[in-house]
Amino acid sequence: MTDPAPQQALGDRYTLENEIGRGGMATVYRAHDPRHGRSVAVKVLNRDVAAALGTERFLQEIKTVASLTHPHIVPVHDSGETGGVLFYVMPHIEGETLRDRISREKRIPAAEATRWTRQLAAALDFAHRHGVVHRDIKPENVILFEGEPLILDFGIAKAISAAGGETLTRTGIAIGTPAYLSPEQASGETQLDGRSDQYSLACVVYEMLSGVPPFVANTPQGVIAKRFSERPAPLSASANVSAAASDVILRALSLDPADRFMTASEFAHALAKEIPSNGAAESGRRSIAVLPFTNMSADAENEFFTDGISEEIINALTKVRALDVASRTSAFAFKGNKEDITAIGRKLKVHTVLEGSVRKAGNRLRISTQLIDVATSFQLWSERYDREMEDVFAIQDEIATSIVNALKVVLTEKEEAAIKKIPTQSVRAYEYYLRGRQLFHQRRPETLDAAEDLYRRAIALDPDYALAFAGLADCSCFRFFEHAGGDEALAQAESASRRALKLDPELAEAHASRGLALTYQRRFDEASEEFERAMELDSVLYEAPWYYARSLQAQDKLEEAVILYEKAAQLRVDDYQAVIFASVAYRSLGRNHEAHDASRRGIAAAERALALNPAESRALSLGAAQLHFEGETARAEEWARRAVQSDPTNPLMLYNIGCLYALAGKPALALDHLERAMELGMRNKDWLMTDPDLDSIRDDPRFAALLTDVQAVLPPSFSS
Repeated sequence: MTDPAPQQALGDRYTLENEIGRGGMATVYRAHDPRHGRSVAVKVLNRDVAAALGTERFLQEIKTVASLTHPHIVPVHDSGETGGVLFYVMPHIEGETLRDRISREKRIPAAEATRWTRQLAAALDFAHRHGVVHRDIKPENVILFEGEPLILDFGIAKAISAAGGETLTRTGIAIGTPAYLSPEQASGETQLDGRSDQYSLACVVYEMLSGVPPFVANTPQGVIAKRFSERPAPLSASANVSAAASDVILRALSLDPADRFMTASEFAHALAKEIPSNGAAESGRRSIAVLPFTNMSADAENEFFTDGISEEIINALTKVRALDVASRTSAFAFKGNKEDITAIGRKLKVHTVLEGSVRKAGNRLRISTQLIDVATSFQLWSERYDREMEDVFAIQDEIATSIVNALKVVLTEKEEAAIKKIPTQSVRAYEYYLRGRQLFHQRRPETLDAAEDLYRRAIALDPDYALAFAGLADCSCFRFFEHAGGDEALAQAESASRRALKLDPELAEAHASRGLALTYQRRFDEASEEFERAMELDSVLYEAPWYYARSLQAQDKLEEAVILYEKAAQLRVDDYQAVIFASVAYRSLGRNHEAHDASRRGIAAAERALALNPAESRALSLGAAQLHFEGETARAEEWARRAVQSDPTNPLMLYNIGCLYALAGKPALALDHLERAMELGMRNKDWLMTDPDLDSIRDDPRFAALLTDVQAVLPPSFSS
């Protein structure tokens, strides 16, 4: 039964529905937020805690917490004081806690535990850099939402941090949980730093891997005492991890903070090196690659449609959290490849491979598919569909559902609804959309123009096709920013993204497209709201954190940008561009250890992409810059030459190579490539004016001539 006192104090701001948690500091209620029509969690501080903290301090410090934006921290929506009641409001998240998961499974697979550790460590480091120490990291304060860990209860942590913990300690209110307390907390120290949270995180990691905390006793006092009298047992004796991994965790559990890692992320990175994740095989998850289907139609124009069918199946399966799906980029590198399918599967490091063919004749459609187990070469499932074109959506749904069933994966209601969602009632409009999507991926001026034309044809047939409007907006954004599309392109991005959202406010792609369009208008606050909503609606949509990170980088908000680059990289484990951009951001922040780590990961991902497609110019050009920063100058220049040889008319690639040569102290080569990029349509004055990679050639007369020959593509406020 809900205590009437908090409801009376809150009035009609929130309607408390039921109590969902109670602790020494606060009571948590599930509530309805009538203003926004959403379910929330309202945390009401117990009166003795509220009195100890004080209203003014609490409200001031909770304001700081509300500004913390991190994908692995549960945000604060609202806070206040009314009738002597102090409260703050968070989203109500339907998920289980890490405690629930450990209780059910006893041990977490090492690769999964390591991935979560990196994510939690990144969140803690972000908070520590903003002056907040959590003080109560434990499995109960980590909630798992769609497979991702989120840290709860930063709200009280900031207020305690400001008070130094002293006031609460004097009142006898316990801060922290004995099994996870750092030694300095247990000793009563109040001025704590991030290494205290690192210790608590290490306790959680120890328990995830072994099933028990590092210290166990019959009483809380006994648990605390063991910290000072015993060393935890090495994990290699009780968990399936190496002695080296055990040593990393034991270092984070050092009695003296000075003996631990400098940051939680440094601890997590060290652990990841000893527990490598090679994809789904190590984590117990199932993985799949959907190869581009073969076009068996007489008309070569149907190639785009066939590729689109393959991509739509990839997109549908990506929404299933229990599956690891090879990205379109990796899978399409094998387009036309006659190699044995199991060999392709091994190269892509997946358990299963789906291959198929499409024959389209008039209004008839034949799609043949088979799902192959890579390890055994056995056929797990196959089907042939002879249908009318109007059945294309049902066929795609049946294929995705059959794969899920064959792999013994259970869908959530949300995942099932996402797979079954029909984007348009017009099959012809859908054909145009699929063809446009394939051209959009090429990102050249001529292919963007062609994609726009196809999206417009789709819209003409179905004026309510939200995805087509979102695609049109994306084309316009890239044409505007990367190819000097001018005011017309920006205006089209604005109108198309608005229309997409109006047609389908629940479409994550529409919010991401709208965020990108707003970014290029420098309406950054509005853009952030759209990106946040996109990630809320679809937590596996790569474009949402990728576009969001680019938007934040444009504002020089590199701390936030690097988090989202890492999130995007996690969504596509074979993607090189997000992790390379993360490395650039880390380097700009002076976080050299993390820059080096991200750079090596980016180079490795680029190498994997090049093993599949040696002529992929973007992997070569972006990877070359990272090789330069890592001191591999000869190899960097070799990659640069290969990029130009494989794709000599790509202006974006030539621009990147120009930047590389500027960094390498070769101004003539740098300017040769920049001039060629401009000739081919890369006419972005703002990049030339602001890119730090070009600082070494700014006084060169040829560079000055470039600036006079190109136009500024953003509104005046962008470069002010």
